[in-house]
Amino acid sequence: MSSGVRRFLALNCLMNIVLKKFLAYCVRKGTLEAVDGKGRLHRFGDGTGKPVRVRFATPAVEWSIILNTQLKLGEQFMDGGFTVESGSIYDFVALMLANIQGLAPGKWINLGNAFRYLVRRLHQLNTPLRARRNIHHHYDLNGQLYALFLDDDLQYSCAYFENDDPDLEAAQLAKKRHLAAKLRLKPGMRVLDIGSGWGGLGLYLAERTGVDVTGVTLSEEQHAVSNRRAAERGLAGRARFLLQDYREIKGPFDRIVSVGMFEHVGVGYYREFFRDCRELLTPDGVMVLHSIVRSDGPGVTNPWINRYIFPGGYIPALSEVVPVIEKSGLLTTDIEILRLHYAETLKAWRERFIAHRDDVKALYDERFCRMWEFYLATSETAFRYQGMMNFQIQIARNLQALPITRNYMWEEEERLRKIDEEFERRGSLRIAGE
Repeated sequence: MSSGVRRFLALNCLMNIVLKKFLAYCVRKGTLEAVDGKGRLHRFGDGTGKPVRVRFATPAVEWSIILNTQLKLGEQFMDGGFTVESGSIYDFVALMLANIQGLAPGKWINLGNAFRYLVRRLHQLNTPLRARRNIHHHYDLNGQLYALFLDDDLQYSCAYFENDDPDLEAAQLAKKRHLAAKLRLKPGMRVLDIGSGWGGLGLYLAERTGVDVTGVTLSEEQHAVSNRRAAERGLAGRARFLLQDYREIKGPFDRIVSVGMFEHVGVGYYREFFRDCRELLTPDGVMVLHSIVRSDGPGVTNPWINRYIFPGGYIPALSEVVPVIEKSGLLTTDIEILRLHYAETLKAWRERFIAHRDDVKALYDERFCRMWEFYLATSETAFRYQGMMNFQIQIARNLQALPITRNYMWEEEERLRKIDEEFERRGSLRIAGE
């Protein structure tokens, strides 16, 4: 036997040992069955629950995932090198993350994250040109894709589940109502929606409260859909959507709302963002910012997410946001943390995506389907097991802009609920009469 063959065999043996130790360390509860690159079956956990079986196609796949788990697990799943033979990719990720809650990351992972932290501002260099390109990467996909798994209003952000009812449409409507109540709107007010998506929130505010809405997005697909929807609902005079960077907008506005956009700003641009928002607001203006937030302090974007899903994106910690608000001359008047709401939202999206998987494959291909399955599964489990949450921060320019108790929020939310019910009743009557 040649020395080269011996080294190869020794390397494979070492890899098998490393893989087994890694999985044994991670999986204490539940049952994981792993078929290694040599076709050998290994079992981990305490034998409880429904087994999840995965397969590593080759020893090289094992090496790649062990050495760079955060990037290569997703890539190997997309490319078929890592497959789930019993259960789903969600079942596998949920099993792993449920087990490693509270465990300290390995030194190798810490080292990689430390390096990524040092260079994170380079990855988040979101100049106007680069920001447009990053948004195009994710939001200008085939419009039919999002219609397959989002709610009827195309809300692509965390819903607000007021009770145990898992109905996504109701929860997304509740989210819009919840945000509107915090804005304390009056008819005729000028409202800026930064990152307006497919227009659902802006149209809701214009239709339910009589305000004048200007929405901005960098997505050509969203821009076209938003203005078409405004025209179809007879709201074009009070709700317009611009294909424009928020940094190019001229004020003033009585209110600003931004939902699910702050994650695309980049930590190096927070001061500019809040400075611009202050300049855009009237002296008694109010803003509500809704964003994902990490509970464990400043960090880095998962490299797989950065490469394939949200280039240039970053989920902030509160400790990175509130100090910048203070320094911008704005006042933080209310903070609400939404726990597990996004986990339930993503669960609904994931289940709808899987139900329409054949339709997605017809739009793209099998690799794309696996990529989005991995994205939705890992995102849901991050909110379920890794402390990802959402915040809604209410911000004002002066102390007198809002009442001194939160009662007005509950009162406005109940008023809007009755209006929403009336709109739903009218819609049902129109459909029945058609």
